[in-house]
Amino acid sequence: MDREGFRAYLKTRHATDDTIERSFGLAEAFERLTKTVVGRPAREATAACARSFVAALAGRGEATVDALLAVARYERFLGNRDAYLTLIETLDGHEVMGNLHQKVADEAGEALRDEAFSGVEIPEFDVSNLERARRMRVVAERLEILLGRNRAASIFGQGLRDLPNEAYVHERTLFEEAGGIDEYLRRKGDRFIAELREIRDQGSLYYTQPVTDEVIAYVEEHPEIRQGVRVGNVLVEAKIPYMAAAYLRESNAGRRAYLYCHCPWARESLQHDEKAVPRSFCNCSAAFHRKPYEVIFGRSLESRVLGTVLAGDPWCRFAITLPEGVA
Repeated sequence: MDREGFRAYLKTRHATDDTIERSFGLAEAFERLTKTVVGRPAREATAACARSFVAALAGRGEATVDALLAVARYERFLGNRDAYLTLIETLDGHEVMGNLHQKVADEAGEALRDEAFSGVEIPEFDVSNLERARRMRVVAERLEILLGRNRAASIFGQGLRDLPNEAYVHERTLFEEAGGIDEYLRRKGDRFIAELREIRDQGSLYYTQPVTDEVIAYVEEHPEIRQGVRVGNVLVEAKIPYMAAAYLRESNAGRRAYLYCHCPWARESLQHDEKAVPRSFCNCSAAFHRKPYEVIFGRSLESRVLGTVLAGDPWCRFAITLPEGVA
């Protein structure tokens, strides 16, 4: 293992010395597993090998965010896209069902929470996204029955991701530098396009997806994706497709919905199951879009779902209500 190269890479991720040492141990364990399972170095590890490693950690009770992130970073350092993406997608939103379990108890009591989750275990890291979606569909449907759709949507709309305010403080600084919401949005869009162009030129990834000229042109053509569109104190945003290049080439409506959806707790239900996760669950995504503006303005805001591919809409679109008089 190239310890010094990996150390330098981790330093660019602001890793502490303790984190770096733990990362070395996990990377070496992954190297040993890949050589045993597929007879290859970690640089050539398959997605299946990455899943086997997650299962091995989970079986020992050692599968944690920090552990999987360390190995994902090692695979990215090595340039192994398949293993890296497998680990990142395993990590993505893992906390959601556990947070929902707690929020339902807080809002509606433990007895109702236990009824909604009866027979449904909160999944460990080694549970597939298809199984995650199936479990979430059961719980979300039960909550709509037990609480009514609006109240269930309200709980989802509190946000189920772990999103610390500190992660968005820089956006508040950028807003203050812009001197107003419209200039902030314009600059936000410019930064997004510049980021996509840099990723295209480097041949790297935007989170989990490659970027092509067609993807950049698509984002440029749709201001709701590029930076958001403000009408009065309502800001409308839409998601970039999860796999935009493939989405733009696809003609089948069902497959396009699958390629558009970002949510690991819902996406697979669009491809494998007869019924999708209820659209009310997408209020969690609305909360994700709302979060930066709550930090920017230093207050709680409201958001709502305008459209979602879970309901057959072409896009996932959200409306965020900004403070009155925003300019």
